[in-house]
Amino acid sequence: MSDSPERPTEPTDAGVTSLTRVLPADLTERAAGCPFAPAPGLAERRGRGTVQPVALLNGADAFLVTGFDEARAVLSDPRFSSDRLRYPDASQLTPDQVAGLAGQDGPPRPRVESREDGMFVFMDPPEHTRLRRLLTGQFTVRRMNALEERLREIATEHIDAMVAAGTEADLVPAYALPIPSLMICELLGVDYADRDEFQHNTAVALSTRSTDAERAAAGGALYGFIARLVAEKRRAPADDLLSGLVHEAEPPLTDAQLIDVALVLLGAGHETTANMLGLGVLALLQDPAQLAALRADPGLIDGTVEELLRYLSIVQLGVTRIALEDVTVGGVDVPAGATVVIATPEANRDARHLPDPDRLDLTRPRAPHLAFGHGIHQCLGQQLARIEMRTGFGELFARLPDLRLAVPAEEVPLRNDMQIFGVHSLPVTWA
Repeated sequence: MSDSPERPTEPTDAGVTSLTRVLPADLTERAAGCPFAPAPGLAERRGRGTVQPVALLNGADAFLVTGFDEARAVLSDPRFSSDRLRYPDASQLTPDQVAGLAGQDGPPRPRVESREDGMFVFMDPPEHTRLRRLLTGQFTVRRMNALEERLREIATEHIDAMVAAGTEADLVPAYALPIPSLMICELLGVDYADRDEFQHNTAVALSTRSTDAERAAAGGALYGFIARLVAEKRRAPADDLLSGLVHEAEPPLTDAQLIDVALVLLGAGHETTANMLGLGVLALLQDPAQLAALRADPGLIDGTVEELLRYLSIVQLGVTRIALEDVTVGGVDVPAGATVVIATPEANRDARHLPDPDRLDLTRPRAPHLAFGHGIHQCLGQQLARIEMRTGFGELFARLPDLRLAVPAEEVPLRNDMQIFGVHSLPVTWA
């Protein structure tokens, strides 16, 4: 196998960075004065049904799923495909491609017969099943719980560094980003000294303001970075997840598959939790009563994590699926070949499942949510993410009891230009 495989011409980048580019802005951009609520357009659609037609900016039509039950149904139904390489996903098409597909009726025709890449998040069984099974054993609850002490060390080290440097800090680079980045680097066997390279390129790839050329360049750089890492693990394996995949998978994975799997894990392993930590701290600092409840009863931390996951829903909109046959969802007929968009922020506030869903309540009984997805594609690293948040929030508020914003809340820059919502920076003080 080649140590440095070329970047495949078929797009296999992790994430759905073009989804926010083809949907109306009012469905994806949160209001500056209300950053914790879903985008205004989603609120305006309440009462119009849990499955609604939506016109995309590329000229395609799709269906928006806003109901919790309906979203779960789509995500667990094998009649809806995740395979955007095999079937055309309307959110990924150019206007010319949309025009070329106009008039096609019936089930979507496969564009490729077999998958030889490793982008398991965009696969259906059986390709997805094989890759997912290889990874499941690496993310067990027991193994993740064993990492909690290391996570506490990482959190306290960074809090100590902030305090030693003065009385103010930008919490994103000083705390929220290093915690998950260090952890996923240690798990995968990535040198943390290389973090600036992969964090920068991931940010460019996920930015809705990046040009196609910038996104392609960032994707290529990420691919080359991981290709070199895979080659290193082949020559000198270590006690890490990637070395295990390189040397223990049966049948063996190709370099291309290994690179794609590592790209998904590396990107998802730091972007999502980092933004949950940053935005979660902002939400708690803006709600003194809820923060006081947590400080008075640290036993609320598990419920706090689940409630913030539901309330914030940092994936700007959600994932897409392609109907492989005619399916009725929420009383709406979705024709074969149609693309369905899961509106996760709205589904997580479905009033049919919990009272007063637009209110942050750390004491409410655990409410169901889709922050980690549902079905066969439910997030592999959800237990790790929970422990990172439990530790990150718990240590920060316990050790800095006077933590507060160092700027007015309206001056905190929001990540409306990114697929993963959060804050670009969070100036805080504790003096």
